[in-house]
Amino acid sequence: MRPMDNAPDPLAYIAVNKARWDERAPAHAASADYGVERFRADPTHLSDVVRFDRSRLGALTGLRGVHLQCHIGTDTLSLARLGARMSGLDFSAESLRQARALAGDAVDFHESDVYAALDVLEPGGYDLVYTGIGALCWLPSITRWAAVVAGLLRPGGRLFLRETHPLLWALDEKATEPVLRYPYFEHAEPLVFEEYDTYVATDATFTHGGSHTWNHGLGEIVTALLAEGLRLVRLDEHDSVPWNALPGQMTESADGEWRLTEAPERLAASYTLVAVRD
Repeated sequence: MRPMDNAPDPLAYIAVNKARWDERAPAHAASADYGVERFRADPTHLSDVVRFDRSRLGALTGLRGVHLQCHIGTDTLSLARLGARMSGLDFSAESLRQARALAGDAVDFHESDVYAALDVLEPGGYDLVYTGIGALCWLPSITRWAAVVAGLLRPGGRLFLRETHPLLWALDEKATEPVLRYPYFEHAEPLVFEEYDTYVATDATFTHGGSHTWNHGLGEIVTALLAEGLRLVRLDEHDSVPWNALPGQMTESADGEWRLTEAPERLAASYTLVAVRD
């Protein structure tokens, strides 16, 4: 991705990003990369992202959970299939239309910006708040996000987060080897991009190319959660991500994850974080 020279007002980010996700949701649902047909054919099928963390998730049966920024709901439905009573929240109406078509009555979906989640979901009503790969980069403030997470969790409830590592987001995806290009720490102005592709295999063409994104350092994320009274119980860094984040630099492994082709131990590409509200 290439940032534009003149970034517009960050307050415009919701409309710009929503248009992008609304347009891409049908293509994502139709792409084999999301495996929607596998979900329909096999009632035990789980998304690759959830399956990656299955041992870390522990027992979910009977837990009330909410998946923030759930997109088309494949991870949300996977958590429901593991026994949780799941809700999903996303700001994209078209993403939620695809999610409801996939999950049916198994998941309760809500349309909202994540910062307004407490207006549409029950404060303090959840045992589990889940956020998956590629979500936090769409939010300008990690402290506001952490406040929402804390507000949704009941005492003893936990946040489960698997995310792209901020080190990976800081790398130049156009380079032939790992090179730092973008901010690692949270920044006031968004990175503004204009690109008309997507991260799944599809023949669809798109007219909405704009996106506004931010990075958040790992320390900033942890500190924001601690400030809201959550207790960190697990933080695992991984050398892989579930998509080809650095084309020409990564190779897909047998587990469906992508790692640096040369010396993958050089890069923390994603992480899993678990925190509990005492």
